[in-house]
Amino acid sequence: QSQLVESGGGLVQPGGSLKLSCKASGFALNYYAIGWFRQAPGKVREGVLCLEWQKAVDLDSGKGHFVVSRDNAKSTAYLQIENLEPEDTGVYYCAARLNACPSNDNEYHIWGQGTQVTVSS
Repeated sequence: QSQLVESGGGLVQPGGSLKLSCKASGFALNYYAIGWFRQAPGKVREGVLCLEWQKAVDLDSGKGHFVVSRDNAKSTAYLQIENLEPEDTGVYYCAARLNACPSNDNEYHIWGQGTQVTVSS
């Protein structure tokens, strides 16, 4: 069974940083593009960044303090968030699509369950 599991979320103070992980199982992550998304309370889900083999693609809110990376040997993708702001609070999801980053969120094949990030003093 193909699965993505996010981890690394938590409560962090403004100005802090987090590194979220997205662990893949049941499929070869290296053949997939990984998208990162977030959903703030009461808002629609928005894209952050998508990472192909070595190219990162900005999505809706990707410009700024996000860095994506991947370790195919560990079947894991990462989202590093620096200088966190309260507006970054939300549930962060990763999703996988074969080959390239899609133009439509509906084209992702596999979604994780999300990890909560709360930015508060």
